[in-house]
Amino acid sequence: MSDAMSIYFAGDLFDHKDLIGNALLASYIERESSGRYTCILPQDLEQSSNRKEHIRNQDLKMVMEADLGLFNFDGPDLDSGTVVEFIVAKQLDIPTVVLRSDFRSAGDQDPGGDSWNLMCSFYPRNEVISLNGMEWYQKARSDNRPVLDTIDTLYTKLAARVIEGFAAARETPSLATDPKLIENLYQWALRFPGAGLEEFIGNENWVADIIEKKKRKGLFE
Repeated sequence: MSDAMSIYFAGDLFDHKDLIGNALLASYIERESSGRYTCILPQDLEQSSNRKEHIRNQDLKMVMEADLGLFNFDGPDLDSGTVVEFIVAKQLDIPTVVLRSDFRSAGDQDPGGDSWNLMCSFYPRNEVISLNGMEWYQKARSDNRPVLDTIDTLYTKLAARVIEGFAAARETPSLATDPKLIENLYQWALRFPGAGLEEFIGNENWVADIIEKKKRKGLFE
């Protein structure tokens, strides 16, 4: 249980605001958890090929290997890649946190519900953190503080909230209590995407190694 927990951090990564925001939050999560959590950012993964299926396979591999998942659900429409990765994580019963800092209302849920499509809600072992990013920014920026001080205040607070979310998600018992079921889930996740994912991993002991590692960390019974 002393091993650091790895977090697959999924979200938009298409402009400088996304890229820097992801990197900042990841670094603050690691700092505020005193290294108990380490983040895997898809934007930082080296690509040995420009083939799109290779990029997809690498990201899916990292989702499956990760102990936990952090999924950024900002925007009027959720990033489709993030949604796919979230569903793969839920299929594997990975404890997750969904984070939304976008204050705009969206989705098709009742008042007070999540601000996104209802098909992405109601999953077990998942903590939803929904906040008003503008409000948090204004409070951190009070008295015209320098921007670097604002960043430190905002991301320290945000990281602490995410860490709390992971603690709650991890406390929820795993649905997969049968060792054979766990193995079958991972074997199927390895096979159903097709497009060479099994060949990309290329290690027949990979699933067993991943499951054993997660058992040692208390993520499965």
